[in-house]
Amino acid sequence: MAAPHIPVLLDPLLRAVAPVRGEWIDGTFGAGGYARGLLDAGADRVIGIDRDPAVFDMAAAWAGDYGDRLKLVQGTFSDMDVIAGGPVDGVVLDLGVSSMQLDQADRGFSFLRDGPLDMRMAQDGPSAADLLNTAAEGKIADVLYHYGEERASRRIARAIVNARPLSRTAELAEVVAACLPRPKPGQSHPATRAFQAIRIWVNDEFGQLVAGLSAAERALRPGGKLAVVSFHSLEDRIVKRFLQSRAGGQGGSRHAPEIAQDAPGFTLPFRRAIGADEAELAANPRARSAYLRVGIRTDTPAAVVDPRDLAMPSLPQGGGR
Repeated sequence: MAAPHIPVLLDPLLRAVAPVRGEWIDGTFGAGGYARGLLDAGADRVIGIDRDPAVFDMAAAWAGDYGDRLKLVQGTFSDMDVIAGGPVDGVVLDLGVSSMQLDQADRGFSFLRDGPLDMRMAQDGPSAADLLNTAAEGKIADVLYHYGEERASRRIARAIVNARPLSRTAELAEVVAACLPRPKPGQSHPATRAFQAIRIWVNDEFGQLVAGLSAAERALRPGGKLAVVSFHSLEDRIVKRFLQSRAGGQGGSRHAPEIAQDAPGFTLPFRRAIGADEAELAANPRARSAYLRVGIRTDTPAAVVDPRDLAMPSLPQGGGR
């Protein structure tokens, strides 16, 4: 049975980490596309981890074809080193929400499909509606600005508070769209940044990412490979800063100072992020915003990384800018 969605940058990823051998972790299992690709490329075993319990039910139709070569675990990739129970040869992370989750209206991730205002990847904890209907206006504005780079954050936050209680994605999309100019042909939906920011807030995605990158460093054996696919400029910035800082401190930027590192934890086989080629873009337009970064683990002990050194977006204390 074919996977329901096309894994973005799968072929470039497999080429970048070749040869694929030993035990791997797919820390964002989703529809299973990367796990299947790794197994078919020669991995002896893949541990598939996901916060969302629903993905494992969807994989039941084909997961058995791989026998004990595929192990599925509900959990967060920030715990991958504990879940693995020992050193692994590779880690793959595909960040953000999956197209499979976007297609499910009842999960509340999409502004294009009306559904409950949920957005929880793990299906537990406060939902988007819970947070938006109780948070202070300043806190909501901070989320939109820092997590979504939304310039109209204050205007949108005020409109959200005035429209409360909100319970449906269509309601939120309408409130946001009313605060912004009508998009020109080819531009993204006006609610794109707001939905992205709120989803990141609900799921603590930036905190999970920093913790997950550190967990990957702890989990990988010397020579092990870390491959991360991101779709969001802020996510990619965190991944870039992490790999640069752990590869020797090159690449200081206006967002964060250069970080000195005498004994690198990773080497970087590629100077730049890898993007999709024209063939993949034609087959899968979602790949247009995707970037792949790869690091190879050294034998240096894993380090403790300060999120502030990675330019991780954070909300001001107390709410309000």
